[in-house]
Amino acid sequence: MSNLLDDNSLETLKIDLKSWSFQADSKAMSRALKFNGFGSAMGFMMQVAIIADKMNHHPEWSNVYSTVKINLTTHDAGGITNLDEALAKQIDKIALQLGATSL
Repeated sequence: MSNLLDDNSLETLKIDLKSWSFQADSKAMSRALKFNGFGSAMGFMMQVAIIADKMNHHPEWSNVYSTVKINLTTHDAGGITNLDEALAKQIDKIALQLGATSL
């Protein structure tokens, strides 16, 4: 079950996840990453895909060569939920392990 984050939780999340951008209405969060090449970007996406599928919470994302752009929101809840927070933290962990840089 996904729980929409309240204003206090969103403010804490914004502090904890400084590498993420938040829409003005706080309905979605996004991050763009650069990898060493296409293989690294695709490897990252595969690792995240496995986690996202287990969570049954899938990112909106795109890939062009060595860059990956990610948008997280929970459509049925109408904004950012605990699922987005958990997935963002996993994304950050994998990106760090693979040496990605923020765009």
